[in-house]
Amino acid sequence: MLSDDDLALLSRPLYAFLTVAPGAGRWPAPRPVWFGLSAGNDIEMFSDPGAPKVQRLRDEPRASVVVAAPAGEPEHWVSVEGEVTLHDDGADLAARLADRYYDMTDPAHQQLLASWQASGMVRIVLRPLRVNRFAA
Repeated sequence: MLSDDDLALLSRPLYAFLTVAPGAGRWPAPRPVWFGLSAGNDIEMFSDPGAPKVQRLRDEPRASVVVAAPAGEPEHWVSVEGEVTLHDDGADLAARLADRYYDMTDPAHQQLLASWQASGMVRIVLRPLRVNRFAA
């Protein structure tokens, strides 16, 4: 379902913009998140277990993400929609992704990661069911 070009873009340290079903009276509001790919090419993210998006995913377990190449590069983006599962090992994913997004020699980043690990992060796994893409 994900092409080689999709996988190349998704392997870069970019932000995914996660959109979940909105709460009552709210508009959909994408949120930037760190992400990685599982061995089966599902998209994995993590979040605080008390975050509103996690509760909405418990109620409506489907979401979409968009990842785009940064300005200054040829236009290239991938949009993935699919079903979501939630897992209790989000702190492990945060630790695996930390070097991708942060300079982990920085004590402030080390402290933030430690706080995430202590808080019991949730791992969000999005299984691609529909993919849209564009590459210039």
